[in-house]
Amino acid sequence: MTETMMPYLMFILVIVTGITFIFYLKRRRIQPLPVDEMEGHDFEYYCADLLSANGFQDVEVTRGSGDFGVDILAKKEDITYAFQCKCYDKPIGVKAVQEVYAGKDYYDRMIGVVITNQYFTEPAVKLASKLNVILWDRDYLNDLIGE
Repeated sequence: MTETMMPYLMFILVIVTGITFIFYLKRRRIQPLPVDEMEGHDFEYYCADLLSANGFQDVEVTRGSGDFGVDILAKKEDITYAFQCKCYDKPIGVKAVQEVYAGKDYYDRMIGVVITNQYFTEPAVKLASKLNVILWDRDYLNDLIGE
């Protein structure tokens, strides 16, 4: 490879990287999902049905107010779960992670999960990682819907 070819190779690398990034952004760009127009309680019941359809047992939607940060209780393969459901039109922050973390202990569950029709903020992802809370974002929800 000669030095005169180097700028051309760099140009091609930049173009390929740019195209890859655009495809990534398009995938992350919000494509309409059937749940996007749902109200909170409807979304909770929809998620409960999805969990049941995907092998969870003893799926129970908690009462609306005073649920201690947990919307759904479920079990799968002897592992107990506490779910916080968020159907919003913007990214989900740390509050949802904090709520399910506290609610998980209140209900004596092993795993806390936040499930949403959106994506999570970077602070929410960091906190969830630290607290061992599982985050199911829009892409994961879409996969569940498709199964």
